[in-house]
Amino acid sequence: MSFDTIAQLSFKLAGEQALPLEMSWAWLGRVFGQPWIYGAFIGYLGAFFAWMLLLRHAPIGPAFAASYLEIVAVMLASAYLFGDTIGWAQVVGTVFILGGIGCLALSESSSSAASAAK
Repeated sequence: MSFDTIAQLSFKLAGEQALPLEMSWAWLGRVFGQPWIYGAFIGYLGAFFAWMLLLRHAPIGPAFAASYLEIVAVMLASAYLFGDTIGWAQVVGTVFILGGIGCLALSESSSSAASAAK
């Protein structure tokens, strides 16, 4: 989750530095000449390797559901770092994400307990 969050925030910062958008060599130089774009690449590489390790040790359902915590983390970090506003739609979405992860965790623990009882 942290690698994905770093990647998304780095892309946002890189995008702000790349304005105005134009298809030219000067624009490409601006994009690749500042460090945030490399933070995004490193974040995605780190997320990939962390995901591969996680899949080796955790059930796919809860692991995939927990990956959606990145959306909540990016929203909160963007509000803190960039002053983005959090409206009711974002709050409701966050509640649904957390509720879904909680439901999957409960169902995994129930199925694990049922398997252990057999």
